[in-house]
This record gives sequence, C-alpha cells and structure tokens, in this order.
Amino acid sequence: MAGDHFRGREAGTPDELKAAVWLADKARAAGLTPGGDDGTYFQFFSMWRNRISSFSTVSIGDHPLSLWTDVLIPQTAAATVNAPILFIDKADTATADVKGKAVALLASTDGLDLQVSLPLRRYPSLIARKYATGLLSRGAAAVIFIADSLIESGWALNAAYFDHGTYALDGDPAASVATKGPVLLLHAAAVSMVKSPGQTLQVNLAIEHFQYPSVNVIGIQQGKDPILSKEYVIFSGHHDHDGVRNIPGNDSIFNGADDNASVSVALLAIARAFHYQPGRRSALFIWHGAEERGLLGSRWYVAHPTVPKSSIVAVLNGDMIGRNSPDSAALLGVQPPHRNSRDLVATALAANAEGPRFLLDTIYDKPTQIEGWYFRSDHLPYARAGIPALFFTSLLHPDYHTPRDEASRIDTEKITRIAQWMYRTGWKLANAPNRPALDPDFKLER
Repeated sequence: MAGDHFRGREAGTPDELKAAVWLADKARAAGLTPGGDDGTYFQFFSMWRNRISSFSTVSIGDHPLSLWTDVLIPQTAAATVNAPILFIDKADTATADVKGKAVALLASTDGLDLQVSLPLRRYPSLIARKYATGLLSRGAAAVIFIADSLIESGWALNAAYFDHGTYALDGDPAASVATKGPVLLLHAAAVSMVKSPGQTLQVNLAIEHFQYPSVNVIGIQQGKDPILSKEYVIFSGHHDHDGVRNIPGNDSIFNGADDNASVSVALLAIARAFHYQPGRRSALFIWHGAEERGLLGSRWYVAHPTVPKSSIVAVLNGDMIGRNSPDSAALLGVQPPHRNSRDLVATALAANAEGPRFLLDTIYDKPTQIEGWYFRSDHLPYARAGIPALFFTSLLHPDYHTPRDEASRIDTEKITRIAQWMYRTGWKLANAPNRPALDPDFKLER
C-alpha cells in the first residue's frame, strides 16, 4: 500500500481512488460485507480545492514577482493591495504607524517554540501569528516577511504545499476565506528592494475553485447476537497521504507508510479476526479519505453515517502505529478534557494490560502539548458528535510527512502488537453486556 504504485495516495487524485479500490478488494477478501452507499464498499463525497490562480500578480514598484519562485503566499484568500511599503524593526510592530501600509520586516525565530513536528512548514504560520495578525488588525494593508535562513531552507517544500491551496467540504467556512490583508514571504535578497525609498506593493490575488471526489471505504462484519448485532464498534483509520510534491532531492513521492498505511493494513488484520470469530455486536471498518486535507472523510461520515448514529457504540481510531520504541505507544482520549468515556478508557487499558503491555505516553494527550495531536486524526469528529472515541498511535518521528516515510522503515512487529491491542479492545466492546457510557461533563478545550 505504501509502494510507489499508489504515488502517495493524495486525496482527490486517481491515486487515492486506486488505493481505495485496492482496500475494498482486500476488505472483501477478509470477509467483510459492503457498508458503503448503494450496496458497495464506497461512500463518495465531494471536496473543494481552493487555490491562488496562476493569473494572480504580485509586484514591488515596476518589478514583477513570480508566484512560488520569488514570493510565497501562505494563505489562500483573494486580495487587492496597492500600498506604500514601510520597513520596520520587529520591535516596532506595536508602535509604528502602519495603517494603509504594506509593512515589511525581517523574519525572526525570536520567541517562537520550534520544537515541533515539521518546523520548516509551520514556521511561516508561527511568525504570521506572532507579528502579522497584530499588524493587520491595526490597519496594515499587507505584511511582508524577508526570509531568514529557516524560511530559505524550507522554501521549495513550502512552495509545494502553498501552491496546492486549501480543501473543504460543501458549506465549510474554509471554502471562502476572508482575510484583512495578505501575508507575503520574500527571499533575503529582496531586502534592498523593499528598503528602497518610495516603493509600493501591488497585489492582485484571485482564487479559483475545483471540485474533486474523495471516498471512504466501509466494510461490515455482522455480529452474531440477534439484538446486539444492530450496534456497531467502529475501527477506523485513513487511507490517503500527501502524494507527489515538487521538492529537491531524489524522491518526490510521500509514500505514507506509517501515515497511514500502517493502520490501513492493521484494520484488515482485525477484520479477518472478527470474520473468523464474530462478536455479539457488529464491527464496522472505515478507511476514511481526505484525512490529510482536514479530516474530511471522517467529518463527512459523521454527518452522513451509513448506519444509525445512535447504533455506534464506540470508535477505535488509529493513526501511525509502526515506528518508535517497540515497548511504548500512546492512547489519546484518556485524560480530561479529551476523555469522553471513562468506560471506554477502562476497556482499552485492560486490553493493554492483558496483551501488549505497552508503556503508555501520557504527554501527548495533555491540552498543553504543543502538537495538539488529539485534534489531528479521525476520531475527532466522532468525539465532537458525542460518540465514545479513542486514538491509538505510536506518535511522531523525523520521517513524518516526508518522502522518507517508506515501508522499509516500518516496525511490522509493532504494527502487529498495536493491532492486537485495538482488536482486544474492540472484542471486549463487541461482547460486553452494556455499551460504554459518555462522560456527562465532556468538553474539549477547543
């Protein structure tokens, strides 16, 4: 599944759809019956891609700048600017008269915590939040960051993401982004041009919209109890990744072996086990599409479930389960405010004690953890909808969202042990006399 044949399975591309067909074929071979729409294994949905049009223009004075080569634009929003450039020191951002000006300043890591995953990709948004938000709220027409070495290092990588734009479902606020003014990144060599007296910034950004198909793959193992089989334990993951990106180096395919082929194949193993010996309740397996584009597949399923939402007992979601120390893992949704079912947590912890006996990380489930990892996988829409939900993971690693996330780097024994843990948890839920109760005081911090 993580081979080059599927070209990184980017959502909305034929590569994602090919992987979905492959998964459906494997689900059928595992004994699952179709759980999607119209008697199939598929639940298709439309997603909207919004990107900056290639007809957009940016210039300083009479010098035009080429999109993505000379200038990066981190946000996807229409904008028209014709304003004088004011170059300031970052210490003056709160005091300078910026109204109606295109404010330029040197990018700086001062005061930023870059001990995060993907620092090259996240740095532009971090400095924009630190400086640009305040400047734009005080009336600046635009904000220009002159690149430091960190922005220069990540230029090609960020260009390969920014030019793709943003993705949304029908009706999402993200489908029509409004902004107070554009944020631009220029190369360090542009500083002398920006500082020249009397320079003006002209920006005309237009947004174009495209509709793409994505798909959830859904299979069911019917339970054996005539009454409880009408209830479902969901095992979930996502099958998409980041596709092919135009970045420097010898490998342009983001294969996503750990993220999330690891869970996709683990669900097939769990499905075979449930088919061999069904539980009293039914097991519902969902491989969500377009997770990397904003949890779109899981959000779509929660809004359009193929079984009654009230019949869903719990969701056991996995994302990245094949790396890091062989004796440790993480379970998110265990600690308040992320815990939404004490009963479900107790079941999962008992399954760990009986089976793999992982040492459990407790840091990533805290609301103070800088990654916000709880909010970045497909259990989240279910939890928000009031369905007991947990997130199984072996956490981040340096190959996350890079072309190095290859099958050769996967610890298949660890995938097996986490799959066994998820299976044991689901087996207990499928056969328990009572479904896990929701915590009455569940409320996420955001």
